Amino acid sequence: MRLIYKILENSNKQIDTIYMATDIIIHDQKDNVGVVVVEKIAPKQDCSCWIMENDSSLNIQSIDEIPLGHKIAMTDLKEGDTILKYGHDIGKVVKSIKKGQHVHVHNVKTKKW
Repeated sequence: MRLIYKILENSNKQIDTIYMATDIIIHDQKDNVGVVVVEKIAPKQDCSCWIMENDSSLNIQSIDEIPLGHKIAMTDLKEGDTILKYGHDIGKVVKSIKKGQHVHVHNVKTKKW
């Protein structure tokens, strides 16, 4: 079973550990990409996502195989769109990306160069 954990402080100042299965972490509610936190995601896999900012969850189906640490598109993105991760601009789309596809150097470039 795939597990990550987060630590919450309750009203008694005790620390509780809550376990939940997750495949993808989304750092900020505004992010349009998530980060794969399992060895890999297979094509057409139903994935569980955790949004850190507001402690909510959602599901997405992958289109591509995506390795650990790589990004997945959480929405359809068209050429010229801005990629948001951690709530910040990390690059621009250079080739259209469908929701659930792998987001990497083949379809995103930095705006700095």
